[in-house]
Amino acid sequence: MQYIEMSLPVQAGEPAEILTAQLSDWSFDSFREEEGCLKAYMPVRAYVEEKAEIERFLQEIGQPFSVETMPDTNWNAVWESHFEPIIVDGRCLIRAPFHESQPGFEYEIEIMPKMSFGTGHHATTCLMVSQLLDMPVSGNGLDMGSGTGVLAILAVKRGASHVDAIDIDSWAYENCRENIAANGVSAQITPYLGDASLLEGKHYDFILANINRNILLRDMEAYVQSLNPQGVLLVSGILEQDIPSIAARATSLGLERVEDRRRDGWVSMRFVKP
Repeated sequence: MQYIEMSLPVQAGEPAEILTAQLSDWSFDSFREEEGCLKAYMPVRAYVEEKAEIERFLQEIGQPFSVETMPDTNWNAVWESHFEPIIVDGRCLIRAPFHESQPGFEYEIEIMPKMSFGTGHHATTCLMVSQLLDMPVSGNGLDMGSGTGVLAILAVKRGASHVDAIDIDSWAYENCRENIAANGVSAQITPYLGDASLLEGKHYDFILANINRNILLRDMEAYVQSLNPQGVLLVSGILEQDIPSIAARATSLGLERVEDRRRDGWVSMRFVKP
C-alpha cells in the first residue's frame, strides 16, 4: 500500500501533541515527531478523499505543511525497527514477538503493531493500561477503537469474561485478530470491523474508548446506552484542554466522574453509570 508523508513544522512538545490530536480526526495511520517537525502518514487512497478538508483545516489555523508520496515500503519492517518494549507502572510488559520475554511482571502482552495504533508508547494507551491495572475488571466489555487489541487483551488478562473489539480500520481489525491469537485469548475476544452503529442492542459491564475528542463526544450516548448499571466508561485520546467538554457531555448523559489521570498533556477519564 502506498502512503503519503505530510511534514508539518512545529515546536517541540505540546504544539506537536495538539496537532496530532487534531489530525487524528482524519485517516492518518501514524505520527512521528522529529526535531522541529511532525510527520503524519496516510494511505494515498484515503488522502485523495480527505485532501480538501485536511488542507482547508491547516490553512485556517495557519499551519505550514508539505506532502510527499512515499515509495512502496515494507511497513512491517519499519514498525519493527522503531518498536521497543514498554513497561507500564512496573506491572505490565508490552513487547513485540521479536523481543524476548522478561520475568517479573504481572502481565505480559505480545503485540505486533504493524499499522495499528496501540503499542503502549503513546501517552493515551499508557494511561488506559494504567487505569485498567488499578480498577476491578469483570464481566463483558467493549474495546472501542481497539487498534492492536492491547486493551482488550489486558482486560481479559485482568478478569473480563469476554470483550468485543471494534475498529473502523481494516488494518486494525486484521492486526487485532493476529494479536489476540498470539496471546491465547481468541475465545474471549471478538473483533469487529465497523463503528458505533454495531452497538445497537449490545450491553457491557465496561467500555474502553481510546479514540479522540470529536468521536467521543459524538458516540458517547451510544456508549452509555450500551453500558449496564454500575458499568464503567474509560476514555482517552483527549488532551487536558478537552476535559471540560468530555466531562460536561458525560454528566449530561447521567455518568458520574470517578478519576482522571494525566501524562504529557494527555488525559484518561473514568466514569461510572449509576
